[in-house]
Amino acid sequence: MRTTVFDAKPYDREPLLHAAAETGIDWRFMDCRLSAETSAAATGAQAVCIFVNDHADRPCLEALKKLGVKHVALRCAGFNGVDLVAAKELGLAVTRVPAYSPYAVAEHAVALLLALNRKIPRANNRVHDLNFSLNGLVGFDLHGKTAGIVGTGKIGRITAQILRGFGMRVLAYDPFPSPDWAAEHGVEYADPREVACECEVISLHTPLTPETHHIIRRETLELMKPGTILVNVSRGALIDTRALIEALKTGRLGGVALDVYEEEEGVFFEDLSGQILQDDDLARLLTFPNVLITAHQAFLTKEALAEIARVTVANLTAGAEGRPFLPDTALVDPSPP
Repeated sequence: MRTTVFDAKPYDREPLLHAAAETGIDWRFMDCRLSAETSAAATGAQAVCIFVNDHADRPCLEALKKLGVKHVALRCAGFNGVDLVAAKELGLAVTRVPAYSPYAVAEHAVALLLALNRKIPRANNRVHDLNFSLNGLVGFDLHGKTAGIVGTGKIGRITAQILRGFGMRVLAYDPFPSPDWAAEHGVEYADPREVACECEVISLHTPLTPETHHIIRRETLELMKPGTILVNVSRGALIDTRALIEALKTGRLGGVALDVYEEEEGVFFEDLSGQILQDDDLARLLTFPNVLITAHQAFLTKEALAEIARVTVANLTAGAEGRPFLPDTALVDPSPP
């Protein structure tokens, strides 16, 4: 079975090759992202494997269908770039990897929080310049402070548990709370306003939906305590970037740590070091000393990459052999029940 892998990076290829070593998958790795314009790269393939910033809209899916593609396998959890309605109408299977390593993402969120609060990037840069001054490097104890967790799925829960381990009080908001888990770990559920008002740290762990789009906006930011640190390792569009910049300019926020960005497509995952950054909002964010940004790397651990490859290969082989997909991975399953 030939599978065209779009937006394939070196760290994608090795785990996929290893996971498929004893299968009949014939990989074709492409540097370009999937779109209607690049869909011809899937000529001769029965499946395509795509990532979070690929564009599988209706025109693209129609082109893939004409080429004989039967399966769109996402090697990620997010599926905002796939037109699921069109896929269903066209009879295309769509699968994803709903959970690879929630520990990887949760641990990265906490790493960002610690690095930002204790000014570690700035301190590291200083000592490499032989500047051993401590001026401007004051942080605060996490112990005894209140953290807000927005979204208590697997990643949000693990993040909350880590922060409880630091001795923090944890308030959580989720429209579908898990009271047994909260009671076991000493987490308190609260309404969104209370989370915004009472926390020194707020970490976002919710999917992007019409309801959560710009859940952090001017009105939300105005509710936050002066000095609050905001962390987002979930989806960029949960935060209104323009409102965030204004809050940073006024000095209201203590800091912002981001692994995702509202307009990251075409920027994150790429080496633009020899170019002029065309995104004015991102360029402005990078000027603030209390903003720490990583380029969507929270998932990037050996364990997570191996699990992504395992699930992706299992679903590709299942689809080719007419077997059921792995539980909770099928977004569109055209096979008869």
